[in-house]
Amino acid sequence: MNQQNKVTGVILAGGLARRMQQQDKGLILLHDKPLVSYAVAAMAPVVNALVINANRNQADYQQFGYPVISDQDLTFAGPLAGILAVMTAVQTDLLMVMPCDSPRIKSEHLQKMLKTQAEQGADCAVAYDGERLHPVFLVLKNQLKDSLEQYLNAGERKIDRWLMQHDWVKVDFSDQPEVFQNINTQEQLQQVAEVMDGK
Repeated sequence: MNQQNKVTGVILAGGLARRMQQQDKGLILLHDKPLVSYAVAAMAPVVNALVINANRNQADYQQFGYPVISDQDLTFAGPLAGILAVMTAVQTDLLMVMPCDSPRIKSEHLQKMLKTQAEQGADCAVAYDGERLHPVFLVLKNQLKDSLEQYLNAGERKIDRWLMQHDWVKVDFSDQPEVFQNINTQEQLQQVAEVMDGK
């Protein structure tokens, strides 16, 4: 397998979590496990290498056994800054991206995204829940690095606007939109815990 077939998984844990009193979301416990551990469990089986993008508590993230990559400047510029930092650090042709705070995502969902991107040959494949896109669930070609760097250097931050500049495809999850539920508040943390208890 050469670099052209290889995929680096990227778990985004670099945000400020303003709605969670700036707690480090990836390290918040759900059923006694840090949120990021659910992302690792989903991602690790479907990628060749895995990295965590984190801008705080890097030593805590390193305990999961994967490289931790911080944004190139620590202005908390959003998910695109984390993606660019990883693109700069790795050699693989594809990146598979997901956030640290969506514990209902499983390996089969990520596998479907990789399969769709491969079948369509698109620059990027973006998750779609039947109503809206979830652009932080993403497969993209590393060759878009220069485009992303230019976009961020121009002061842009919106991930969906950048993606629309490229050849992209939707990955349809309209039959299970609930898997994209992410955790921004203590109430949502409690809701997800209750749903997972019921399964």
